[in-house]
Amino acid sequence: MSGQAATDEAGNAAGVSEGPGRSLSAGLASAAADNWPTLALLAAVLVAWEALIRLLQVSAFVVPAPSAVFRTLAAKQTQLLDAAWITGGEVLLGFFFSAITGIAVALVIARFDRFGRALYPLVVLFQTVPKVALAPIFILWFGYDLAPKIMLIVVIAFFPVALDMLAGLQSIDPSLVALMRSVGAGRTEILRRVQIPHSLPHLMSGLKIAITFSVIGAVVGEFAGASAGLGYMIQFASTQLDTPLVFAALLEVSVLGVVFFYVVELAERRFVSWVPRYERGHR
Repeated sequence: MSGQAATDEAGNAAGVSEGPGRSLSAGLASAAADNWPTLALLAAVLVAWEALIRLLQVSAFVVPAPSAVFRTLAAKQTQLLDAAWITGGEVLLGFFFSAITGIAVALVIARFDRFGRALYPLVVLFQTVPKVALAPIFILWFGYDLAPKIMLIVVIAFFPVALDMLAGLQSIDPSLVALMRSVGAGRTEILRRVQIPHSLPHLMSGLKIAITFSVIGAVVGEFAGASAGLGYMIQFASTQLDTPLVFAALLEVSVLGVVFFYVVELAERRFVSWVPRYERGHR
């Protein structure tokens, strides 16, 4: 009996020790199974791209083959990772301030009716201003440091946060508002207890849009004036006709945006878990 118990205990311990590894492997296998159509399409596009470049003998400085882009990624991995680290920091800071600005604007418009009606058209008017034209103005005001890039990200990315959260704040069921007023709740308490929780799914949708806009804003800001980052690397490589490096940096930007997008989506699943979601494969 004691020998059998010792064997069972050792087996359980081995199972516990192998659990995280098996769980990670199972998660990766599940992700690959869920996304195999995307991976298959991507592989087909890359194969067709490589074949056309070789068949038509297109020069690398016009359109590089995927193999040339991957060779550049491997050869300049350190420089690209350093640039991605800088751009990623700008994206995170800009996204943080964009989220705060968008949430504040939505709350002000929803809480104060008259002021909100006056503010909303101005916000929409400001959003129509070409953001690329603001980049040199911000550099003139704030210099070539981090500040103009953060400002540009904020003016690009705050609008979807404000608009989506405002939609959630204003789409509350009137019966809930009437119920809260019947028990003596004021405007601020209704906003805090009913409208804000109801607006969280809309807010997360706005944040997912804003994080992709933040990546675009960081790259545009680096185009306008920077000495480091992926945007600077793209601009520098284009002046040197180093098209494979341009494509490699663009690939890094795309991967950065996808990673940040799914981080926000994971946060949505963690903190707004009660919202029903469409699952692929469910019929």
